[in-house]
Amino acid sequence: MKINKVCILGAGTLGTRIALQAALSGFQVTVYDINAEAFVSSKKVMSKILRMLTLSEDVIATIQFTTDAEEAVADADIISESVTEELPLKRQVWAQFSALAPAKTIFTTNTSYLLPSMLVDVVDRPSLFCAFHFHDVFTAKVVDIMPHAGTSEEVITLLEEFGRALRQVPVIVRKENPGYVFNFMLMAVIGAAGKLRTKEVASMEDIDKSWMVNFHMPMGPFGILDSIGLDTAWHVTHNLEDAGSQAFAALLKTYVDAGKLGEKTGEGFYKYPAPAFKEPDFLT
Repeated sequence: MKINKVCILGAGTLGTRIALQAALSGFQVTVYDINAEAFVSSKKVMSKILRMLTLSEDVIATIQFTTDAEEAVADADIISESVTEELPLKRQVWAQFSALAPAKTIFTTNTSYLLPSMLVDVVDRPSLFCAFHFHDVFTAKVVDIMPHAGTSEEVITLLEEFGRALRQVPVIVRKENPGYVFNFMLMAVIGAAGKLRTKEVASMEDIDKSWMVNFHMPMGPFGILDSIGLDTAWHVTHNLEDAGSQAFAALLKTYVDAGKLGEKTGEGFYKYPAPAFKEPDFLT
């Protein structure tokens, strides 16, 4: 088993970053999305990242973008799926693409909070299926490897090697856990911040200030949410059943419905590119 050709399903925030890092690392990359317009914004994000890294934008021309499912998986050694965090949609995607892919293809989901065992029953060749979850890719360089009970040990080993080839730090999660390791801890913090806000215990700004000052951090929970994307946060939060999470999901939904998804749209809890928490007097 060897990885040369990488297929990315979904040209959104993380799919774009994974594709770019894979191309920079010397892999052949194809990006699939049902919406060709997504490729325009994906390429813009890639250009922005490359300028930030002071690297040539020529690498973008080596990446294939397609809306043709069969073309996307042709001869793929690995599929990395980064579609919207909704279980029915992910199950539909995996039923389709695992049937289309070559027999050699390793299947990985970049789900933030769902478990591989929730998807594997619709996947052809379950032993080749594993959660392979990236964070930011370029600034937060951890990749979580979370198998289900039937994942081949050879696949786990290969994903470790692949993660390092992508300049990430592999973390193996031996027991299925919603949110892996870091996201499990982060959701506890964000969930607490959400409850403080919806219960009107403190303002969004003061909640962030408390976190930033005490932990010497450049942003607080609401700044972090803006960087994650409020749509992504809502997709995770609205699936949690407790009353506190549902109240916070309702608050997030008001921003999502207004098109205020965070840093990627120029506004979320803060306005970008110059959010208030970066102003010199924010903490005074």
